Amino acid sequence: MQRAHRVAHALRAGTVWINAYRAISFTAPFGGYKESGIGRENGLETLHEYTQLKTVWVELSGEIRDPFKLG
Repeated sequence: MQRAHRVAHALRAGTVWINAYRAISFTAPFGGYKESGIGRENGLETLHEYTQLKTVWVELSGEIRDPFKLG
């Protein structure tokens, strides 16, 4: 089992089965490496293809802050 996991880790492949061919789930990301595909399908990894990170700061105290002061 340790050898199988070492080999799976070393492979440049999107899916590796160890004694469980074609075991699938809609929650598991699916997709290839290099020229084998574009991005990932299924699971939470799919959301990264359609989103961008954004940070939003909101002042809720009602006070006017000094824009030249940190914190």
